[in-house]
Amino acid sequence: MDGMLSEHMCEGWLEGYLLTGRHGFFASYEAFIRIVDSMAAQHAKWLKVCNQLSWRQPIASLNFILTSNVWQQDHNGFTHQDPGFLDHIANKKADVVRMYLPPDTNCLLSCFDHCIKSKNYVNAIVASKHPSCQWLTMEQAVKHCTQGIGIWEWARNDCGEEPDVVMACCGDTPTLEIMAAVTILRDEMPELKIRVVNVVDLFKLESDHKHPHGLSDAEYDAIFTKDKPVIFAFHGYPTLIHELTYERHNHNISVHGYQEEGTITTPFDMRVQNQIDRFNLVKDAIMHLPQLGNKGSFLIQKMNDKLVEHKQYIAEYGQDLEEIRNWEWHK
Repeated sequence: MDGMLSEHMCEGWLEGYLLTGRHGFFASYEAFIRIVDSMAAQHAKWLKVCNQLSWRQPIASLNFILTSNVWQQDHNGFTHQDPGFLDHIANKKADVVRMYLPPDTNCLLSCFDHCIKSKNYVNAIVASKHPSCQWLTMEQAVKHCTQGIGIWEWARNDCGEEPDVVMACCGDTPTLEIMAAVTILRDEMPELKIRVVNVVDLFKLESDHKHPHGLSDAEYDAIFTKDKPVIFAFHGYPTLIHELTYERHNHNISVHGYQEEGTITTPFDMRVQNQIDRFNLVKDAIMHLPQLGNKGSFLIQKMNDKLVEHKQYIAEYGQDLEEIRNWEWHK
């Protein structure tokens, strides 16, 4: 149903629709789903209480699809940049809330299939409307999304060995930038052992003592290690990752996310302004690997030069560098 730009009216329609035994979802601009923060919270609280009543029948989940997201607002700008709905949902009762950030289209299909079939949850899915990389086949996507988190075997080069650094990502744009950063690190420093981790189900990061989807400490350490540096590119505010991983063993984690910087600009410049771009991710990885010494210094200088080149190019041409626009993953 459409026809009015009124988030609270659409939310009310959907809640009523679900209460009559039907299914649905609410697709909205990421920044303006915040208008129904309290309505989503009340529904989550109502579900929590209903789960304690034997005579209450389960109903289809309240499904949110957050699109027109923070990382590509070429026309709308700063007012349309706010990924904070995830922070809001994260604080609700673990029994009833779920958050999914699929890295590509196949993963989105798998997540949506799961959410539309589920009952008694508030599900939030973050998905861009823009064309993007396709990382996984449908079969791979189902396996990845079912587990909610995983080491991408085909992207890493630490097989059978301890990694020097873990490059982690959550969200479609952060995944793109981490993968691009990995290619730079592999090309410039092939001796580095790099592990690539992708997170779809955000609550996997939280302890299994706090959320039913959470990993045990042993499972978490097997993926992220207990002490190796983790460079984490996240779709939303960095503080949310720190909150979810606060009680984990490995505190050597550097989170890149939205820093309330933005305007009407190119997609890649949004990433640069908030330091989740490939060049800043490479710099951060190097700075967390002091054993590289002067060799790392040269690569940092090269990344700084690329950042200057980017700024000069978009000022002159009004679009991102060709190497950014036409970038493709290569093994």
